[in-house]
Amino acid sequence: MVTKKGNNVKLNIQDTFNKELPADPDHSNTRRQIHEACFSYVTPRIPSQPELIHVSDEMLSAIGLLPGDQSHPDFLAVFSGAKVMEHTQPYAMCYGGHQFGQWAGQLGDGRAINLTEVVHRQQRWALQLKGAGETPYSRSADGLAVLRSSIREHLCSEAMYHLGVPTTRSLSLVLTGDQVLRDVLYNGNAAYEKGAVVCRVAPSFIRFGNFQIFAARRDMDNLKKLTDYTIRHFFPHLPSGSTESYIQFFQEVTDLTLAMVIHWQRVGFVHGVMNTDNMSILGLTIDYGPYGWLEGYDPDWTPNTTDAQGKRYRFGNQPSIAIWNLLQLANTLVPLVEDTKPLEEILYTFQKQYPVQYLDMMRQKLGLHNEETNDQQLITDLEHTLNLTETDMTIFFRKLASFKKSISSEGENQDLSLIREAFYQDTIDDAIQKSWLDWFDRYRLRLAKEDKTDPERQTLMNQVNPKYVLRNYMAQLAIDKADQGDYVLIEELYQLLKKPYDEQPGHEKWFAKRPEWARHKVGCSMLSCSS
Repeated sequence: MVTKKGNNVKLNIQDTFNKELPADPDHSNTRRQIHEACFSYVTPRIPSQPELIHVSDEMLSAIGLLPGDQSHPDFLAVFSGAKVMEHTQPYAMCYGGHQFGQWAGQLGDGRAINLTEVVHRQQRWALQLKGAGETPYSRSADGLAVLRSSIREHLCSEAMYHLGVPTTRSLSLVLTGDQVLRDVLYNGNAAYEKGAVVCRVAPSFIRFGNFQIFAARRDMDNLKKLTDYTIRHFFPHLPSGSTESYIQFFQEVTDLTLAMVIHWQRVGFVHGVMNTDNMSILGLTIDYGPYGWLEGYDPDWTPNTTDAQGKRYRFGNQPSIAIWNLLQLANTLVPLVEDTKPLEEILYTFQKQYPVQYLDMMRQKLGLHNEETNDQQLITDLEHTLNLTETDMTIFFRKLASFKKSISSEGENQDLSLIREAFYQDTIDDAIQKSWLDWFDRYRLRLAKEDKTDPERQTLMNQVNPKYVLRNYMAQLAIDKADQGDYVLIEELYQLLKKPYDEQPGHEKWFAKRPEWARHKVGCSMLSCSS
C-alpha cells in the first residue's frame, strides 16, 4: 500500500465508495434529482476565517496521524474544507428515506461532504465534513452548520463511544468565521449564529436510505451494486452475490441494530429523529440532532420539538421504530432475495429477541446475574415506580449500586435515603413512598438469591450504569462559553466523558440533576432537527 502525503496530511488513502460505485455524471453543484448514481462529486465551501477549536486525540491516532499533526496548517485547511487533499475526490451520497413515517423521496447528504477513506491498522475510516457547504442534495438549505449543533455532535459522538454504544466518531471541530442564519425552533425567530464544521468519522456512512432510493426508483442494477459493495467491504465473512448472502446481510444488520437500541435503552439515550435516512447500515448511532438523555425517567419523553405531538421518537418507542425501519429495509431487499419469508422471519427474531435482551440488560443494571422467573415483574414494577415521581434515571441506577442486602439498624427508610438525590421533588407523598419501600423489600429478597457480595455487585453495576452522561444542559453550558470564545469547557467535558463509569473525584458537580433553569430552556429540553 502506498501512503499518500498530499498537503502534508499523511494519510493512507484507499477510496472505495467513489471508485467502485456509479457516480453522478453531472459535476455541477445544483439542486436536482440524481438518478442511477450513488453519489455526486462536490467541493467543500471555503470558509472565510477557519479556526480549530478542538480535536479528539483518540481519533487523530485512529486515522494514522501523530500528536501535534493538528497544528500543521494543512490539517486546518483540510478539515475546515478550505483545501482538498491530493488524490481525493470529495462527494455527497445520494439516498432517500422515510421521515416521521412518510416516504420523503430523495434526501441525500445535504450538508455532509465525504472527503476520503483512509486505512490505518487494518481499520477503514471514512472522513466526512458536516457543515461544509451546499451539495446537489441540499434542496432549499445552505449546507452549513452552526457552532451550537457542531459542539453537540462532536462531544456526543465521543461520549457515546466511551459509554460502549456503537456510534460514529468525531475528529475535529472548526469555526468557519462565517455567520449562518438559523431558526432554531422553526417559529419565525431566525438569527445569525457562528458557523462551524465537524469532521465525522466512521467505517462507513451508508444508511438504510442509500438502498431505499434505488428500490423506490426500481433501479435494481444499482441496488445490487450497492448491496454487493457493502457486503464485500463491511461484511466480508458473508458469501457474495447470492440470495443467501442478501438474507444473511439483512440478519446481520438486524442484529447490529438491535444491539445499538439495547445500548440506547441501557444508558437512557433518546435519538430524537429515527428516520430511515438516519439509520446506519452498520448499526451505529448516526446524525446527532435533537438527541437527549432522560432526566426524569419517562418512556414518553422525546427531546424533538418537531415530534412533540405524535411523539413517534420517544424513548419507550425506540425499539418499535427500529423494527419499523428494518421492515422498510427488508422491503428494499425483496427484489434481491425474491422471497419475503426469510426476511419476515428475521424481523420476527428481532421481536422475539428484543424483550429477551432487554431483560438481560436490565438484570445487569440491577446487579442480578442469576435468572429468576419473577425478574420481569420486578423490572416492570420498578419502571412503573420510577415514573410515579420525577426520578433521574442516571443518578438512580448509579446510587442503587450502593444498596445493601441486609437491613441496617437505621431501618428500611435508608433505602429511600439512598436514592433521594435522584428525585426532582423535595417531598413525595405517602403512597409513592410506600411503592418505593415495597419495591425495595422485593429487591432485597431477590438479591438474597445472588451469591455476590455487596461490593462485588456494586463494581459490576457501576460498569453498566454510567455516572456521567452528556446531559443537554452540560452541552449548552459548553455552547454558551464557546459563543464567548472560551473553549475550555469543551475540553473539560471531552475528558470527563472519556471515563463515564469512573468515580472521577473532583468532578462531582457533573453528577447532578438537570438544574431548574434548564427545564424549559431551548437547547436543554427543547431541541429541533436543526439542533
